[in-house]
Order: sequence, then structure tokens, then C-alpha cells
Amino acid sequence: MNHTHQQNLERRYDLIVWDWDGTVMDSTPTIVHCIQQACRDLDLPVPNDALASSVIGLGIDDSLRRAVPSIAPARYPALVARFRFHYLARDHELHLFIGIRELLEHLRQAGFLLAVATGKSRQGLDRSLGFHQLEALFHASRTADETASKPNPTMLLELSDVLQVPLRRMLMIGDTTHDLLMAQNAGVDSVGVTYGAHPLEELRTANALICVDNVQELAQWFNQHLYEQTLNINKKVKH
Repeated sequence: MNHTHQQNLERRYDLIVWDWDGTVMDSTPTIVHCIQQACRDLDLPVPNDALASSVIGLGIDDSLRRAVPSIAPARYPALVARFRFHYLARDHELHLFIGIRELLEHLRQAGFLLAVATGKSRQGLDRSLGFHQLEALFHASRTADETASKPNPTMLLELSDVLQVPLRRMLMIGDTTHDLLMAQNAGVDSVGVTYGAHPLEELRTANALICVDNVQELAQWFNQHLYEQTLNINKKVKH
């Protein structure tokens, strides 16, 4: 996005909200592995990759209940504890998707508000933000342990309220139907990314504006759709 060109453009959105795992952070394979390993530790049925991927984006309790539907409620805490044990042992190995940091920095410099809406816990998100030195890029965030889990729209409603941005001026970016349905339930536009947890055919069911295959395509879409042309004063003066 050329800053000179942007002088004649008006933003379509004021706030861009990001999911974390599978959208900003390349963590889907690790989360799948940790869910499966936690089940093995407790001799529970081990979900296959597709099932374990499908629950990513929900809060940890919702995720594990869906991944292991036969589990007795009394065993939930033990399963959560084993998942966290395995994830904490590996989360320092996780990387941002290539190009994400630069894209976020560019959007921030261009004057957009940025926020996070994630199924992670507050502790988990803050640890990841700190480790990757991203705290300064985001204006606000919501996690599944401090408000309703996706696809309930509460995270977006709260971000709208705290940042004083109307829902029609918000855009949600996510890699799961949970993200996109949360946006739909809030009346917020969304973009799906296919490089995370849910495949394209699932994302297509959730009414996103578009689904993109990588960060470069996302940046290209932003370049074409985050702004709308306004009256070009220079051109009018010449005539």
C-alpha cells in the first residue's frame, strides 16, 4: 500500500481483528499433537488429525469436549492439564506465519486499529505476544477464558465497545468457521485464511468476503479492499 496514494483514499474499516492460532501463529500442527498426546497420557480415545484440527479456535474446555466426546466430565480437568503440559513444553518453538509481522506493522503504521480475538487463555495469549514482541502492535484483545467462546459474538461486541468502533467498521480475520461465524453473529465482515486449521470447503460455508491461501494473498486483498477511492482533488484541478 502506497502512502502517497492513500492520501486520496478512505478506509473501509477502522479495526481489524485477528484470530491467533492458525491465523497469526503457525501452531495448528502443534495443537493437534498436544491434544492427541494428552489423550494418550490418560488412555482416552485419540482423535484423528481432522477432528483435532476442527476444534481449534474454541476455548480449551469446549475444544477438548468436542475432541473427546466420550470423556466423563470428572476427567476434563486432567485432560486440560495434560494438554497444557505438552503445549507449554513446545509453545516457545512456534513461529509467526511468514509475512504476518510485516503486515501487522504496516497496518498499524497506516492508522488501522488492531485487535486479537482468540480461543487461547489470557495467560497463553500474553505469553505469546510477549515472546514474539507483538504487544505494541495491538490496541486490545479478548480471550476465551475472560468472555464467551467463539462463535458467540461477545468478543467482537466487547472490542467494538472498548475501542469505540461500530461493528460495520470492523473486519475479522480467521482460519476457522468458529472465527467466521462469530463475525457473522456480530454483523462483522470477515476474511478466511486457508493456511490454518479448517479447510477451504468448510470456510466457504461461513459467509466470509473471501478466503485466501497465504499471507501474501491476504496482503494483496487488503491492498485492493481496505480503502475506497475518494474525490481526486489534483485531477479535478488539472481540468
